[in-house]
Amino acid sequence: MEKLLSVMERLRDQETGCEWDKEQTFSSIAPFTIEEAYEVVDAISRKNHNDLKLELGDLLLQVVFLSQIAKEEGLFEFEDVANAISNKLISRHPYVFESPKKHTSDEQLESWEDTKAKERKELNFESLMDDIALTLPALMRSQKIQKRASRAGFDWSSLDGYFEKIQEELDELKMAIANDDDDNVEEEIGDLLMILTNLSRHLKVDAETALSKSNRKFEKRFRYIEDELNKTGQNVNESSLEEMDKLWDEAKLIN
Repeated sequence: MEKLLSVMERLRDQETGCEWDKEQTFSSIAPFTIEEAYEVVDAISRKNHNDLKLELGDLLLQVVFLSQIAKEEGLFEFEDVANAISNKLISRHPYVFESPKKHTSDEQLESWEDTKAKERKELNFESLMDDIALTLPALMRSQKIQKRASRAGFDWSSLDGYFEKIQEELDELKMAIANDDDDNVEEEIGDLLMILTNLSRHLKVDAETALSKSNRKFEKRFRYIEDELNKTGQNVNESSLEEMDKLWDEAKLIN
């Protein structure tokens, strides 16, 4: 870490540093931070451990880069960042550090959420929703919103409630479509996505991960359709839905 911090400090040196690195700000680095986080997840999904090592380094660089900018502005340093997360981990794991005892994952998650709730209260947040980042992917943010609401008791007690709500939203979507109400169609699709996300949360399925897997599955099957059509000198634009649907069924048997 000392080597990496030293390298970053040298790159930002106003006299001898890199011109590009010297020009960067919190805002200009933010998009790279998001990109590197996604590349870490991509390496994990591909089970490529060498790529994972490299991508983790790229992600760590973003933390060091932002910390160096903060240091130059007199805000905080990398050591403060490391101490802050260390203290947070200690305070949120009482079964390990405060009152060690055997515990289940569910017990620890419950304790984690209780501690976070106390922290929000100490920071005088006006709403349970106040510290949910606006820039999160929509599915992820929806799941966090509904998790908070559920802990406050605003949730169904059984799966029946979810399925009834899904049917209600489907009916409202059909009505909006029938009325040719574009604005309402968008709203009802959003409501439907939100209740499906909430159902995922209830079933302990990460909605973002589930959709990503379905995206990859769809892409793989569609590529099969393209490949099979290419073998006969056709392409998807020249083929009928019936032809493609038949190949899709074949792809389902393979993938």
